[in-house]
Amino acid sequence: MTASSANAIDPTAFPPPSTIVQEGAIDDRTMRRIVWASVLGTVVEWYDFLIYGTAAALVFNKLFFPTLDPLAGTLAAFGSYAVGFVARPLGGAIFGHFGDRLGRKAMLTLTMLIMGVGTFLIGCLPTYSQIGLWAPALLVALRLLQGIGVGGEWGGAVLMVIEHAPPKRRGFYGSLVQVGFPAGIAASTATFLLLTSLPEADFLSWGWRVPFLLSALLIAVGLFVRLKLVETPAFAKVKEENGVARMPFLEVLLGQPKTFFIAVGLKVSEVAWVYILTVFSIAYATGTLGLPKRLILDAILWAALLEFVTMPFFGWLSDKVGRRPIYLAGALVSAVCAFVVFGLLDSKDPTTITVTIAVVMSLTHASMFGPQGAFMPELFGTRVRYSGASLGCQVAAALSGGFAPIIATALLAATGTTLSISFLMLGLALITFTAAWAATETRDLDITRS
Repeated sequence: MTASSANAIDPTAFPPPSTIVQEGAIDDRTMRRIVWASVLGTVVEWYDFLIYGTAAALVFNKLFFPTLDPLAGTLAAFGSYAVGFVARPLGGAIFGHFGDRLGRKAMLTLTMLIMGVGTFLIGCLPTYSQIGLWAPALLVALRLLQGIGVGGEWGGAVLMVIEHAPPKRRGFYGSLVQVGFPAGIAASTATFLLLTSLPEADFLSWGWRVPFLLSALLIAVGLFVRLKLVETPAFAKVKEENGVARMPFLEVLLGQPKTFFIAVGLKVSEVAWVYILTVFSIAYATGTLGLPKRLILDAILWAALLEFVTMPFFGWLSDKVGRRPIYLAGALVSAVCAFVVFGLLDSKDPTTITVTIAVVMSLTHASMFGPQGAFMPELFGTRVRYSGASLGCQVAAALSGGFAPIIATALLAATGTTLSISFLMLGLALITFTAAWAATETRDLDITRS
């Protein structure tokens, strides 16, 4: 990635889709440019989406829900956070439909614009003290816009890469796109980490807005890079053969319901884990345990940086041994971690907390999210791949990821123990294990099939 990012993007490096289809392959240099453009755009999209979660844990309860007691305010802030996840299946359905009918490239550009506008406007919002109930209402509306944008983003980004990638390296190249997620976590967490050195009054008045306003610059860079992409050979082939689906959304739900539910099941455990570790843990560490914000933000930053290595490793490994074995092992390890992680966090030891969050996030999230960039799209044929992968991913994210912090907060308040959260994570791990067991191994499939 470093070598590719150092080179200027040359539009002449991209052969037309028809040439790609006829030759059946692209050169390494072009492949690196496609990966780099997809990853950079994905980093920007995830940065925009994830800064909301950090802000929800740190400030939104105070600025947008100040009339509620601290617990209710935290629940309300996490509730507004979950709204973005509820909107993600809608984004997946809309952009999946047009991505399967019109192509992958156009949808990637549009989703980035939608995400950027929503994120920038959040940074401009007046607070509750300035406009009353309009403040949380507008916050929720803009979060919905974010959710629609990111809901259509992921499917297009991974398809752009794996439909160009060599057959034996789809797991590795797909995992490079997935690295955009921990990169987004690292960027958003590091930004807030720098701002926590501000006096509390300054942080609450203007400091929290800075990460959202920076989005405008990042979006401009991401759009410039993505406009250089070309359509994928797999989609170009379907279009040339007049095989484009009329209603890909319905073809997935009515024609491949088992595959759709398998895709949802593959996602529910890892997506819950990452938001428990990167969102709920902030509120738990600073509220319940009384630890400083900087400690937990540092731990999350190190966890994200470690995934820069572990995520491509698991993607590469899935090319060697298959997607299913990696997933099955990841689900089993996740079940064990569910009963270990909170005891280690409760130690309040900075080193223990940092190592715990970093290692657990790689074992429970990177182990499955890395191979997922190839595995989930490979489950579906080209004519419905954007819709199938997007819907499977985003429905699971809505059900499991978005509500994980609020459910964990409610369970802790109701039971007084993190053991209830551990059983929740165990149940999700078992669902993912079952889905992986029922799935077909896709490593050696020909993904140019319609």
